[in-house]
Amino acid sequence: MHVVLLSGSPSQRSRGELLLEYARAYLEQRGIAVSLIRVRDFAAEELLHARFDSAAVRDLQATVGLADGLIVATPVYKASFAGALKVLLDLLPERVLADKVVLPMVTGGSPAHLLAVDYALKPVLSALKAQEVLTGVFAVDAYITYPEGDQPARFADELTYRLDESLDDLVAALIRRSGALDVQLPHDRSEHARRSF
Repeated sequence: MHVVLLSGSPSQRSRGELLLEYARAYLEQRGIAVSLIRVRDFAAEELLHARFDSAAVRDLQATVGLADGLIVATPVYKASFAGALKVLLDLLPERVLADKVVLPMVTGGSPAHLLAVDYALKPVLSALKAQEVLTGVFAVDAYITYPEGDQPARFADELTYRLDESLDDLVAALIRRSGALDVQLPHDRSEHARRSF
């Protein structure tokens, strides 16, 4: 089984990528292969000029096309998800998310931006024919502490619990769709809630 982690943040310092690193550790512990794709790793001209023939865009299309699931992480800017992510999603084939499980993860400065998930991001994922888009996670910026020195990144307990719950749902959906028997079932949340990475 293979899940693509798609980071829509154009910034090097990204709370969304901390969420994706958490998801990576969770999935790899269960024997699920993971690939990370960052919007900032693409050349600006490839995105802005929709260079469908570029090697990087073809690799993106192939990697997402072969995946069983997709986790999309994005910050909220001005009540919507990152514009760079929209440009990247526009380079994917129309039906690329058919038969895939999709988990959105969104970060923002205030819970007032919560509806950006339902009213901005999910319609775009549906346009790519995603048949199963999970509820997802909205993470208030204050719930995420960047790593500093020897200190790893840390999440508020409430956010950790919601991440675990959403990732449990993702794994359950992947198992249900594929019939895989070699994936470990969800863990004891009380233990995992104390983890940092």
